[in-house]
Amino acid sequence: MKIFLDTANIEEIKEVKDLGILDGVTTNPSLIAKEKKDFKKTIGEICAVVNGPVSAEVIALDWEGMVKEGRELAEISDHVVVKIPFTKDGLKATSILSGEGINVNVTLIFSANQALLACKAGAAYISPFAGRLDDIGHDGIDVVSQCQNVVDIYDYDTEVIAASIRSTAHMLQCQDIAVDIATIPYKVIEQMMKHPLTDAGIKQFLADWENAVK
Repeated sequence: MKIFLDTANIEEIKEVKDLGILDGVTTNPSLIAKEKKDFKKTIGEICAVVNGPVSAEVIALDWEGMVKEGRELAEISDHVVVKIPFTKDGLKATSILSGEGINVNVTLIFSANQALLACKAGAAYISPFAGRLDDIGHDGIDVVSQCQNVVDIYDYDTEVIAASIRSTAHMLQCQDIAVDIATIPYKVIEQMMKHPLTDAGIKQFLADWENAVK
């Protein structure tokens, strides 16, 4: 599984990259607004750090605007993946941009039917949202699995990004369904590294060593 970091915080990105586990980054307007920095400048800074795909989301909702913004974002860096919401206009923009050789991540996917259409439109990535589906009483990871099946069964040249990942339990489920990619917040990365038995083991090793050298 590839691990993407869902953030626009440069320091978090640098720290996770230094761990040797970072494959890419996903952002959105809300995450960049949280950093209180210029949108395009921030995307450029992230691309300079990450040796992998960086999803940058369009703001427009009409296909003409999406295409225009997508082309502008793609000029920032070869690492940029244009992130487009799943709508009728979004599908049209995806078809146009992908036809021009621009990688597109179709986001806000909540069903396998939407995943199928996004794949057929030429999406390089699709992002089903697990946590938000859980919020309304659905099994979010099950829907992610259905989307992965669409890609695998029909052999689309598309990767599935499990998005809206909120816990280590979500990550275990993502591993069980063999999803291509999970994009996760920094705090979940931290939680994945921790285990009480690891802490207890280190404490015991140190105690044994101190006793041995007395």
